[in-house]
Amino acid sequence: AMSNSFGARWFDESWKPQFDTEQWKNTLDTYLSLMADAGPAGASSNGFNENLTLFQQGKCGMWIDATVAASFVTNPTDSTVADKVGFAQAPDTGLGKRGNWLWAWSLAIPASSQNAEAAEQFINWATSKDYLALVAEKEGWANVPPGTRTSLYENPDYQAAAPFAAMTLASINSADPNNPTVDPVPYTGVQFVAIPEFAGIATNVGQLFSAALAGQMSAADALTQAQDATLRDMTRAGYIK
Repeated sequence: AMSNSFGARWFDESWKPQFDTEQWKNTLDTYLSLMADAGPAGASSNGFNENLTLFQQGKCGMWIDATVAASFVTNPTDSTVADKVGFAQAPDTGLGKRGNWLWAWSLAIPASSQNAEAAEQFINWATSKDYLALVAEKEGWANVPPGTRTSLYENPDYQAAAPFAAMTLASINSADPNNPTVDPVPYTGVQFVAIPEFAGIATNVGQLFSAALAGQMSAADALTQAQDATLRDMTRAGYIK
């Protein structure tokens, strides 16, 4: 997601990998420099839960992650910094794209289900206004699941209880899966590429960047290996002739 704000792309319009570009070099160099100067120890093995814990314990000054995390860091029951948290959209580099991302809570019913009708009823209830009201009654409006219904952000009770509501909605609305980065791309997706091969490609690239973060290889080597491996995978898959 950060790379989008630097103008980097996973692929150009001909599906050629772009890790050998200046934009990706700038992205990774900046990220590694930031983490070296101010990142937590062992950052290469930290995921959502680890970073959430660091933030709640007052050991993380800035965390760029999911909009759903807002209620987790402002709940005084769990967070020691609940009254000290501010919110902003993910940063940009002046090129017109922010480093925010967009995903979804996806509820599906498998074709093999023996209780499809009951499952559909549950999904309808779990995403309904009645469910949000039930959570608000039991846990408070600030802890209602965000990003599910537009009406939630129009609810004055939620607005009063969740100081992050307007910022969350703005972050969701400003992420554009059809135009994720500065230059045109052939794919859909902000922090992902909506093709079947992406899971394997992204896992490999993520491991290479993690190795660079852990000091096991240079940024240049990580990008070179990412370019070579992704080019090979895309050629095998038939995207590149």
